[in-house]
Amino acid sequence: MQMVTLARRAMATRFEIVLHGENAPRLQGAGEEALAEVERIEAQLSIYRPTSELARVNACAARQPVRVSPPVFRLLEQARQLHRESGGAFDITIAPLVRCWGFMNGSGTMPDAAEVARVRRQVGMQHVFLDAENLTVQFDTEGVMLDLGAIGKGYAIDRAAETLREAGVTSALLHGGTSTVYGIGQPPGGDAWKVAIESQPGEGATAPWMATVPLQDEALSVSAVWGKFFEHEGKTFGHVLDPRSGQPVANAVLSAVVLPSATETDALSTALLVLGLDGHDKIAQLRPGMRTLVVGASGNNFRAESKEIAIKLREIIESPGGNS
Repeated sequence: MQMVTLARRAMATRFEIVLHGENAPRLQGAGEEALAEVERIEAQLSIYRPTSELARVNACAARQPVRVSPPVFRLLEQARQLHRESGGAFDITIAPLVRCWGFMNGSGTMPDAAEVARVRRQVGMQHVFLDAENLTVQFDTEGVMLDLGAIGKGYAIDRAAETLREAGVTSALLHGGTSTVYGIGQPPGGDAWKVAIESQPGEGATAPWMATVPLQDEALSVSAVWGKFFEHEGKTFGHVLDPRSGQPVANAVLSAVVLPSATETDALSTALLVLGLDGHDKIAQLRPGMRTLVVGASGNNFRAESKEIAIKLREIIESPGGNS
């Protein structure tokens, strides 16, 4: 078996692919095609590119219906369904709140409470009308803005994995920014790809891994409050926001979801982080065979609860040929 590795910057992160097979040039070609698919999807979905379909929707949909391509429309329908299933914890209309809190183009700032209350009135899928017959999107008020940041990367990984399978690839691991990972088949010499979930930064070298997760034709997505954050009057405010309250998430510090669909794991890990331990059962019961992990925080105390994901605190699991 030969191994080929490729990487490309897209969606403001680094996508990487490791492929195993008998024909290195064929693997190389398949990997390049998969990464090109990721770039094509970014051109469709990025709210920072004026020419993208989503940017056009955000600019015009409050005034008139905006037609989108069938794949983008299906993704928006899927996002609406996930919003409904999560009780609004996952919401692609969160962009006005992200901007209000200063996380859209920066590390965050404390907003005025009245401004948060005003912006909250622009958030919610009830403001978005999807016309399946005409493939159009329309908003019922000015100020509504879609952002697929919590589902787009998973969608791109799914499409990339589909591209690899169509090219005959049977063993590969691909990820976008390490927060969403997909394992195709299994690595040489192993029965599954084993992916480690890192512990909270600052916990020290004695607990480098929160858990290790085996993947075989499955995706893992991890959401965490660390990343972008700022401090105000002795409190830390993270970049993950609860669309229902308009406030930064405070019920959990990390969540993880495993399913065959990276699109769903990307969205549902965000929803699980928003809901925290109290909403764990609600999310874990949405799909048969789903594996989940959520770590809640209360002061300086942390509590982990999982559904099928094996917690391996203070233990590094080595997988021959399949470490990540």
